[in-house]
Amino acid sequence: MIEFYKKNKEIIMYVIFGGCTTLINIFIYYISARIINLNTVYSTITAWIISVIFAYITNRIFVFNINTYVLKEMLIELLSFIGCRIMSGLIEIVIMYFFVDIVGINDMVIKTLTNILIIILNYMASKLYIFKK
Repeated sequence: MIEFYKKNKEIIMYVIFGGCTTLINIFIYYISARIINLNTVYSTITAWIISVIFAYITNRIFVFNINTYVLKEMLIELLSFIGCRIMSGLIEIVIMYFFVDIVGINDMVIKTLTNILIIILNYMASKLYIFKK
């Protein structure tokens, strides 16, 4: 079991923190949409902003073990991270708007399914582009 963990640590940590990010995203969306009564797009954007901040910190520290603190490198990394997350965030907003507001499917079902796709896209972007070693 320890060998499996050592061999797959990065993916395991990404799944754990990606799962936490997803839970934060869904929780904030639920609060925004169901309690504060923001519309689908504003609720999705609010949840996105908070979950991106959490994801950047946890990906940098726990998943990809980046311990470079050179300001220029960190700014490039942060801008790359945000740029990729903006792309996946726009995909999420379009999917949410289309399937919830136009088609009429339950927002929490679509939110959950969309997050699965977004986790995969974000991992690929982080691994191949943002936190490459």
